[in-house]
Amino acid sequence: MYPEHLTIPMEKDLTDYGFQGLKSAEAVSDILNKKEGTALLVVNSVCGCAAGNCRPGVKMAAQNEKLPTNMLTVFAGVDKDAVNKAREFMLPYPASSPSIALFKEGKLVHFLERHHIEGNTAETIAANLKMAFDKFC
Repeated sequence: MYPEHLTIPMEKDLTDYGFQGLKSAEAVSDILNKKEGTALLVVNSVCGCAAGNCRPGVKMAAQNEKLPTNMLTVFAGVDKDAVNKAREFMLPYPASSPSIALFKEGKLVHFLERHHIEGNTAETIAANLKMAFDKFC
């Protein structure tokens, strides 16, 4: 677990951009169990690919005309219970951070694992997410 005070700027990179930070398993369940609307959930991380590719990519995607109903984030290594609950919703994919999941009506419909993030540019991630938004939102 990382000291939360060290990760606050990395979390604020998304929450200051309109993403809702989820801190508990209950908060994750409350939103992801909804059977209406869409939710984008970013599993944030301290790694370089989160800083260089993931967070910039999701912020670029958040400028799309069609957007998910809810824009959410949990922080790996900080929000342990929230991350573990989120990962239950992301099955059958293995735990991955960073990662980006799109849910529609309570079902996982699009997922980017770490290996999709660390080898791509922020622009490529944004384009991928925008296509998913246009299709599912």
